[in-house]
Amino acid sequence: MKRAKRIGVLVLVVGLFAAFNLSLYQLLTRRLSNNFSGASQAHMIRVGDFLPHEEGSRLPKIQASLQLTEDLPVLDGAAALVPVYGAVVENVYPKGSVTYVGGSFSDDNFYGENFAPDSAMQYKNTVRGYKAIVDGDTDILFCAGPSEEQEQYAREQGVELVYVPIGLEGFVFFVNQKNPVEDLTVEQIRDIYGGRYTNWSEVGGPDRIINPVTRLEGSGSQTTFEAFMGDRQVGEKSWLAIAGGSIGFSFRYYMDGIVGNEGVKMLSLNGVYPSAENIQNGTYPIVAQFYAIYRADNPNENIPILMDWLLSPEGQTMIEQCGYVPIR
Repeated sequence: MKRAKRIGVLVLVVGLFAAFNLSLYQLLTRRLSNNFSGASQAHMIRVGDFLPHEEGSRLPKIQASLQLTEDLPVLDGAAALVPVYGAVVENVYPKGSVTYVGGSFSDDNFYGENFAPDSAMQYKNTVRGYKAIVDGDTDILFCAGPSEEQEQYAREQGVELVYVPIGLEGFVFFVNQKNPVEDLTVEQIRDIYGGRYTNWSEVGGPDRIINPVTRLEGSGSQTTFEAFMGDRQVGEKSWLAIAGGSIGFSFRYYMDGIVGNEGVKMLSLNGVYPSAENIQNGTYPIVAQFYAIYRADNPNENIPILMDWLLSPEGQTMIEQCGYVPIR
């Protein structure tokens, strides 16, 4: 009798263990095996590829009629727009206007630490760049529009900023190349980030948890994303989402032309792919302006001259050759 009870208990334990493992497989292993998250993580720009007056630089060269030689406005901006303001220095500023601490550029220069204080080109990126333009450390900032906090900081300092639209960019969503989803609607994107959809199978994909990735608060892409979401709140993610299939967002040329990560692909939205042609003709649904920004009280007389040139056929050609969509 005791032996039969022991056998019964053993069978029960084995059964419970098997049920637990089956549940674990259904909940985690089957859903998360072969997930395709890794390649959709954010990549940093290699600033060293876009240095003015350097051999092998990826910056375009045009025959610019404007040549500034003194009182050079200090240029700074977002990672996504390094090619634009780097090209301004390349084509309009004299050689020697970009200087480095220690005499040469360092590959460890992730946030502009290596640019010398007297350099006409800086790289503080969006978050620190907006502070620098308000504080007067930068003359012209090349960025997407500001966040509410950045606008508030300018107001608190009594500073009026002038925003000059100089180009267009598509705001894009991207996934891993192995993700079979190619197209989503704008509302599906909002529903994913709002928490309504949590599995790729709900939007025509495989049975994988969705990991909606956001960016640093105050960055240009995060501010644009928040504007895109409007009144919709970003939903809380499951703790399992980190191991699921990611979706992220950025600007088109940052993904396609600068980072050039072959492991990710940009999604079509409402059936329209974010090509330069579709951005310019307005068929792609999320198009953002980017700006050259300066303080209204900045006395440097070369600032309005440079603004006029950026909007001239020459300046717009340069922006197009950088890989962006001209505003005119």
